[in-house]
Amino acid sequence: MLPPQPTKLRVLVVDDSCFMRMAIRGILAKDPQIEIVGVASDGVEGVEKALELKPDLITMDVEMPRMDGIAALKQIMAKAPTRVLMVSTLTCEGAKATFEALEAGAIDFIPKNISDSVDAQKTFRADLLFKVKEAAGSIIQTDRFSSKRISVAPPAPVLKSRFSHHKVSCVGIGASTGGPVALQEVLSRIPVNFPFGIIVAIHMPKAFTGPYAERLNAKCSLDIREASDGDMLKPGQVLIAPGGMHTALVRHGTGFSVKTMPTSTYPQYIYVPSVDLMMQSLADASNGSMLGVILTGMGSDGFKGMQHLKSRGGITLVQNEASSTIYGMPRACVEGGVADEVLPLDQIGFEIARIAG
Repeated sequence: MLPPQPTKLRVLVVDDSCFMRMAIRGILAKDPQIEIVGVASDGVEGVEKALELKPDLITMDVEMPRMDGIAALKQIMAKAPTRVLMVSTLTCEGAKATFEALEAGAIDFIPKNISDSVDAQKTFRADLLFKVKEAAGSIIQTDRFSSKRISVAPPAPVLKSRFSHHKVSCVGIGASTGGPVALQEVLSRIPVNFPFGIIVAIHMPKAFTGPYAERLNAKCSLDIREASDGDMLKPGQVLIAPGGMHTALVRHGTGFSVKTMPTSTYPQYIYVPSVDLMMQSLADASNGSMLGVILTGMGSDGFKGMQHLKSRGGITLVQNEASSTIYGMPRACVEGGVADEVLPLDQIGFEIARIAG
């Protein structure tokens, strides 16, 4: 008897560009683990084929005629929740639409980066295959946040944190896939009078981190913006590490200053901006008086940073598996023994506030 054949990942490609449909289909069809079950040229056809074919995953263009990708995504999530990977343009408008799609239920996004450059084509091919395969094991989450601004965070539980006796002078947060939505959940539960500065490293391209910081600032009570070289971490402020480069923190008087660097400075770090680099540098700058937090994401970026933080006497919090879109980064910390506390997403912001209190 022949052994059972492994089940292929069934993918539907939705894009109004014939070139992009062919490019995405051509890249994915060459992988023996993936089967292209259909293509669609706009959102209307995309919804119809999603309901008919019931794919495991959909690649969805954002800008399309008749019905755009966000409207199509919302219909699909309402009628037949499916893993969706958005294909976005590297523009401010593309970024804003992508974040709306993530809040509506998309798992992740990949920037359109097909050009005459051989390197750009290789990067797009590798990123597409990687994200499609990782997304296949992700959790489909249909509950997302409302678009209303949260002016005051809900009150934290009265009970003191078991880490209250630890000295904390700053907070570092790392995330990747699922992180844009997860980070909003965490920050919305931290009060405006939070006594420390927060630095966030999340894997995003250069054109996306600025609009993302603006979006968070409009929805949370904290002051949130994209970091610039030389910025100081300030109480009640959140700095988002800029995309396309690495960010480290250095001691500056009694505080911490942002130092941005091109990726060529640290070629050993695959993910950009590197969570490991941010965490390690802040742990050293603060002499370990730091709280490190790892949220949902692919891969293991952040593990070495959290490991270093633990060796310096810092505190580490990690998102649990049940609430993670992708349990890669948190899993690495848990299995590596560097997580002081493993919490569901809706408790992490409260715990950060309690530790600081």
